[in-house]
Amino acid sequence: MNIEPCSYVIFGATGNLSRVKLMPALYHLDVANRLPEGTRIIAIGRRPWNQLQWLNEVLDMIKAKVKEDFDEILFQRFSQRFHYHQGDINQPECYLSLANTLTQPEFPKNIAYYLSISPADFGSVMNLLSEQHLFNEDEGWRRIIIEKPFGYDLDSAQALQTKISHYLNEEQVYRIDHYLGKGMVQNVLVFRFANVMLEPLWNRNYIDHIQITHAESIGIDSRGDYYNSAGAMRDMLQSHLLQLLTLVTMEPPVSMDAESLRDEKVKVLKSIRPIPKEAVHAHTFRGQYTKGHVNGAKVPAYLDEANIPSNSTTETYASLKLYIDNWRWRGVPIYMRTGKRLAKAQSTISICFRHPPLQFFRDTEVHCMNQNWILLGIQPEECIRIEMTVKEPGLEMNTRTRSLDANFRNQDEKAIDAYEDLLLDVLKGDRSLFLRFDEVEHAWRIVDPILQTWAIERDYITTYPAGSWGPEDNRLFDKDNQYWRESLLPECK
Repeated sequence: MNIEPCSYVIFGATGNLSRVKLMPALYHLDVANRLPEGTRIIAIGRRPWNQLQWLNEVLDMIKAKVKEDFDEILFQRFSQRFHYHQGDINQPECYLSLANTLTQPEFPKNIAYYLSISPADFGSVMNLLSEQHLFNEDEGWRRIIIEKPFGYDLDSAQALQTKISHYLNEEQVYRIDHYLGKGMVQNVLVFRFANVMLEPLWNRNYIDHIQITHAESIGIDSRGDYYNSAGAMRDMLQSHLLQLLTLVTMEPPVSMDAESLRDEKVKVLKSIRPIPKEAVHAHTFRGQYTKGHVNGAKVPAYLDEANIPSNSTTETYASLKLYIDNWRWRGVPIYMRTGKRLAKAQSTISICFRHPPLQFFRDTEVHCMNQNWILLGIQPEECIRIEMTVKEPGLEMNTRTRSLDANFRNQDEKAIDAYEDLLLDVLKGDRSLFLRFDEVEHAWRIVDPILQTWAIERDYITTYPAGSWGPEDNRLFDKDNQYWRESLLPECK
């Protein structure tokens, strides 16, 4: 595919996202010769740096992330793409000088604007870009990349969309969810739709329930102000985990083009049974971490973190039970959970199959008749495992659980950061892994009643010690034999 060069304009280029993700991803793309010849990167920041000071800053960003793979010669080539643009994004002068810069012949006429800034600034930045006619497509395409969160709730998401649609059409907007760029997440689609042996089993007749877990061992770092206003439900469940749910449960699209793929994801979100406010407590659970030990180190309670009010009831753990009311999934519970300061960092999709209709071995020495599981490890371990019961060697009828592993990455193949894929897709104009607004809107409709109920319940929140697997929320499960799957290794229950 022939990719045209573009001018990548990054708002918030000196911020944490740029430091940890964007600059290393762009560097890796350049090293792999994936950035088109002539592509330029315009970094917008308030700090009064000159070009040399900015390049030294980028050098530090790359070295901190790349470490032993850093190549001085390749970095020098990469640094030729940069232009530092000093300015205040709230002042019109910044955009006037940006417009003048972009008219220079060394900058490609295709332009991608990356808004790595506070969502509160999205509207004003787009207004000021529009005033300088920087969205006009007379000489090349214009695309805008928007980081989550897209809104704070349904009303704010709709208001933000109204602002965006005033300046841009939907084809120009790339709402980024970096989870969708992860190799293993994309592999979910291949695993499902390229293996015909699975399709007959992928329904309510054979699957008992589905679990989606995103566990983090870290706390909130320096994000206290943001996290306390967002919480685990907004930060992870409404966006990343609902996206994973759509990929696991969607119908096969008519093709893998962007619109066909996103049409099927929206159908799933529209089919999710609404949770009325009076049923919130039966379908959800929340908690907040107290002090404890993670990886052998003492860590503070959430209320002792920087910029957190002493009376905060913001959830750092959230779990949720959903049902998809369609032909394929009717009656199959889907359990989702996310949390900070949990026992270990792990993102997994766990699919539990029903027991066989008859237990032929009930009068034998068989003690470990587990249900079959398909385990999809997203991060840090990327794997696909199918667990089956097999007979142990020997004269007695004893069994054990063994897993069939289908790891998709060879030992000599390096993992690619999600942002590398997504930044390249913007250049290609491929929106398959970006969110359409109706996806965002229906996701908010699912969680809005929960957030509204929690917002008025500010007297008490359940706590859990840091380093544990969270609070006891087993009441979510439909059956006594259902439990949270915490390991990717075979287990006997």
